[in-house]
Amino acid sequence: MQKTRKIPIPARAMPILLAWFLLPVASAGIDETVKDCNGCHGDSGVSTESDVPTIGGVSPFVLEEYMLEFRDEARPCRESKYRSGDLERPATDMCAVAKALSEVEISELAEYYSGQEFVPAKQEFDATLAAEGSKIHRRDCEKCHTDGGSLAEDDAGMLAGQWMPYLEQVFADYKAGDREMMEDKMKDKVDALDAASISALIQYYGSLQ
Repeated sequence: MQKTRKIPIPARAMPILLAWFLLPVASAGIDETVKDCNGCHGDSGVSTESDVPTIGGVSPFVLEEYMLEFRDEARPCRESKYRSGDLERPATDMCAVAKALSEVEISELAEYYSGQEFVPAKQEFDATLAAEGSKIHRRDCEKCHTDGGSLAEDDAGMLAGQWMPYLEQVFADYKAGDREMMEDKMKDKVDALDAASISALIQYYGSLQ
């Protein structure tokens, strides 16, 4: 029987979570915002760009928390050009995007994308390293990222099937202290990983297609 993991809800997230409970479905008013988000994250939040994460199928709690972090500039805000749609639009970054949204809009977007299907990225991987990464995952990560990090209900993000170049940047940001971790105990786990272990983990997550 799988244990239910309790994750503390940051105080800053409470207004957004309360708003989410008041929204049974995402309103039609976010259609244009979804279209804008899809310009980088792909249709239904399924990314076709190796440096952009797939957000479709990720839990609403995680998506809301990510947007709050961007709004507070608690994560790196790298400028990015749009990848589809109107390519004449000026480049932007996630901090600017998050700051332009209301709490209700963030809740609606999180609900919309969480209701989409997570589609693993099709990418080449090193089978030998992936096998080693599987062992490291089971030892250090499985308690929070169950089933190889493939379950949205863990409220711990989606690792299985994410683009490996994106995951490489995530680990680099964690190691540099440029990105907040959702739980303090995760910092100890990440700090203890050497470069070879991180590479193996990334290959393992990339192999889960």
